Amino acid sequence: MSEARTGKRFPLHLPIKIHKEDAVGDTSGVTGDLSAAGVYIRADASLEVGSPVEFEITLPPEVTGGKEDVVIQCRGRVVRTDEPSTGSASGDNRGVACVIDSYEFVRNS
Repeated sequence: MSEARTGKRFPLHLPIKIHKEDAVGDTSGVTGDLSAAGVYIRADASLEVGSPVEFEITLPPEVTGGKEDVVIQCRGRVVRTDEPSTGSASGDNRGVACVIDSYEFVRNS
């Protein structure tokens, strides 16, 4: 199996909010790792491979060196899903790998 990932990945466990177009409400989760091109998400969300997805990643001050949270709004698509492993520490959370097509920083002003 060839490695499809590109770029350096950072093992950051950050809060993430997933906006699903075909469902009411948002799903919360946490990032497993993050790169400039994509993100691996652990969340109780059933997303299909190939489906578009919008999500927000919150960077806390410890990560940015700033004084408040920084929110990044991303658009992308699902490229892989992993079923939850039984008895895992992450509970029922599924793994979802997404490629990031575009992103923007959200200002709180």
